[in-house]
Amino acid sequence: MSKDRKRHEALIYHAKPKPGKIEVIPTKKYSTQRDLSVAYSPHVAYPCLEIKENQEEVYRYTNKGNLVAVISNGTAVLGLGNIGPEASKPVMEGKGLLFKIFAGIDVFDIEVDTNDVDEFVSTVKNISKTFGGINLEDIKSPEAFEIERRLKEELDIPVMHDDQHGTAIISAAALLNAVELAEKKMEEVKVVVSGAGAAAISCARLYKSFGVKAENLVMTDSKGVIRKDRDSLSEQKQEFATSRDLNTLEEAMKDADVFVGLSIGNIVSEEMLLSMAKNPIVFAMANPDPEISYDKAVATRKDVIMATGRSDYPNQVNNVLGFPFIFRGALDVRATEINEEMKKAAVRALADLAKKTVPEEVNITYKKIKLNFGRDYIIPKPFDTRLITEVPPAVAKAAMDSGVARQPIEDWDRYEKELEERLGSDNKITRLLSERAKADPKKIVYAEADQLDVLKAAQVVHEEGMAEPILLGNKKSIFEMMKEIGFDYEQITIIDPKSEEHEEQLNFYAEKFWDLRKRNGITLLDAQNLMRSRNYFGAMMVNEGDADALLSGYTRAYSVVLKPILEVIKPEEGVSRIATTNLMSTSKGSIFVSDTAINIEPDAENLTRIAEMTAETVKMFGIQPVIAMMSYANFGSSKAPQARKVREAVKKLHKRRPNLVVDGEIQADFALNKSMRESKFPFSKIADRKVNTMIFPNLASANSTYKVIKEMDSGDSIGPIIMGLSKPVHILQLGASVQEMVNMSAIAVVDAQKKQRRRKK
Repeated sequence: MSKDRKRHEALIYHAKPKPGKIEVIPTKKYSTQRDLSVAYSPHVAYPCLEIKENQEEVYRYTNKGNLVAVISNGTAVLGLGNIGPEASKPVMEGKGLLFKIFAGIDVFDIEVDTNDVDEFVSTVKNISKTFGGINLEDIKSPEAFEIERRLKEELDIPVMHDDQHGTAIISAAALLNAVELAEKKMEEVKVVVSGAGAAAISCARLYKSFGVKAENLVMTDSKGVIRKDRDSLSEQKQEFATSRDLNTLEEAMKDADVFVGLSIGNIVSEEMLLSMAKNPIVFAMANPDPEISYDKAVATRKDVIMATGRSDYPNQVNNVLGFPFIFRGALDVRATEINEEMKKAAVRALADLAKKTVPEEVNITYKKIKLNFGRDYIIPKPFDTRLITEVPPAVAKAAMDSGVARQPIEDWDRYEKELEERLGSDNKITRLLSERAKADPKKIVYAEADQLDVLKAAQVVHEEGMAEPILLGNKKSIFEMMKEIGFDYEQITIIDPKSEEHEEQLNFYAEKFWDLRKRNGITLLDAQNLMRSRNYFGAMMVNEGDADALLSGYTRAYSVVLKPILEVIKPEEGVSRIATTNLMSTSKGSIFVSDTAINIEPDAENLTRIAEMTAETVKMFGIQPVIAMMSYANFGSSKAPQARKVREAVKKLHKRRPNLVVDGEIQADFALNKSMRESKFPFSKIADRKVNTMIFPNLASANSTYKVIKEMDSGDSIGPIIMGLSKPVHILQLGASVQEMVNMSAIAVVDAQKKQRRRKK
């Protein structure tokens, strides 16, 4: 993608459909006058008076306990420098977005228009009562050190400058594991730090707390080695000034065990790397260009253990591994600060997580057969879903042990479940799908590529590296639209089944199709005519291995598109009836709804098979299914045939799949409300579990439910996902949005990956 194209997309992303990236959403009912009188005047006075009597009650009656302020004055923004508070706002909103999607934390971003330390500290102190925590961001040093120090002393809520401590925490976890792999000891390694800004100072301090000795640590800045005999050193630089007779980075690197780069790109040469000790550890974290490139480093030293700040190489030091989860743990025990013990607990939790068996969905996301603790995997990946249940508890325990927790956690199992459920409003699954698709892209046929929105979706998929599009339709029309939207058609396969140019391919498919259907009243001439239809032609491309997946249905009714697909693509072995499920991203989390498009009135046996297929599909997303078999009745309260068939399906599932978490029949409100289930039906297999899959007794109820959720909840809908076919073919909803088609493209690729793996076994 060109720089101009990236700029255009970034600006459109931030401007449309509404400016910015975050908004405030009510969490209570507000539909009636009574609701409003409780929310505001006059009844809001009651919680106000409770808080007046006991200020700790503010955590019970307001969102303070889950609200963090991301505060900056815009003096050191990313690689942009001092661009001012207003220009920093997109970054601060982005930080708020990361807090929310990774740890379920709400954020107000605040941009302060002052470079004066006293004014900045005073401003933050004056607004601090609003928040449960303060995340300082993009403030230049040395002011950043003073601001954080004073706020930590003067406030009774967690304060952390992520630029200082985020990189330090993540890289310290990586360093602990790298030193272990290099068969060295923290107390003995010689460390060189290139850079002397806030992050570098914080890294060096944290490394020392884990055993690195002051005499073994050398820090450099733009003037060379920071020595004790240098004039005009800041207080922070004096802390790391060395007595050793070293002047340049090149001299400092000789025989060093560890290089930590937080400076500028391409300042470490091959010769400098070769001068380091055996099994050198190199953390080149300058962005976008590391101090030495990954490719150059591993080509120069086969024994190097390398990390960068980039996502396209192993061992990315990414702050998102830290700050959301550290604040999560601190907030959950109402910590008065984020102290050194809590930071070190986060370091150990991250280091330990890298040594644990990696879930299959993480392997798939990062295109690895099996991620194992080793030189190319010394820190967890950002999309590892276990981070939320590993790091916050460690931080919370450290807060309790160090005496800064005002609300200790007593039930750790319950806390872990609460952490898992905090992520209901994010689009984690959509992100994971996209990453998994990029890890092993496939060829997708877009049967309606002469539709502008379909073409836009194919463009996004192509530019994001999720798939290689094959476009079916009138070439002239497609070319014109591609020029209009800046889609480089030279790299894309475009096929018009009606043109003479592809007559040979069409006849080949016609022969194959005739062979499939000749005993079903189809002649060869019929087959040739049908192949001019893009849905037949596209399905045959997939069936014959000329493409990996097919998407269609944007302009036609579902049943019209389904017919040619079923005539071409066989069901999977052992499948007698296909079905569909929709993945709904809702405010209560991701929910799969089945069957939304095919089976009108399935009997008990077919309901059982729909549930089994849905369970396997849910697992494809890296989720353990918790299934509610839906009805208008609860556990035998109705003897009517429709309730009875659901009950029979549940019995079959309990017998066939005893390890599957499934129960019913159950009404929708009980299925979605865990406390109601625990109270009324404690005997149920899903009583204390969060339901993520709903199997409905007929098409009308499933289809209506998913469409109501889609419109009322404003969440993403991915689907209908066809289950039970031997090849990856999926049908879009009529008039699907560009994003919905992009999501379905990711599904098609992941489905193709799964089926390919199955064939290889």
